[in-house]
Amino acid sequence: MSAESIALDRVLELVVVLNDDMTSSLARAGLTVARAHLLWELRRRGPMTQQALAAAMSVSPRNVTGLVDGLVGSGFVTREPHPTDRRATLVTCTERGSQTAEMLASGQQELAQTLFASMAEPDLRCFTAGLDHVLRLLRDATGDLR
Repeated sequence: MSAESIALDRVLELVVVLNDDMTSSLARAGLTVARAHLLWELRRRGPMTQQALAAAMSVSPRNVTGLVDGLVGSGFVTREPHPTDRRATLVTCTERGSQTAEMLASGQQELAQTLFASMAEPDLRCFTAGLDHVLRLLRDATGDLR
């Protein structure tokens, strides 16, 4: 097996392990990956219209409507009148949504420490540079502009 194939096998294994961990952690918090992404955007940017959320998440406005409906129903966000545009509503985190988003951020920081705190700084920089290279190639190949 070539070094490239071995590297890809490791990346794919990492994706599966991280996805399984993230999915189960989010489920315990009452969230899906997509709903957590929406909360994350609100945490980063503050209250937003559904149109702005759709653009930020690179999904359709219809998709965001379904996500917001679910998050309103479970008490993570509210819809509030927009202060300057009477046709628009703002999606805003509730206290539960804000606390959950902060818990997710804290969990991400803890995982980063667990995974990388013992790695020597030069090795970590090399690892990060390698990942950046792979991500750039994948984004170029798929047209992903992130």
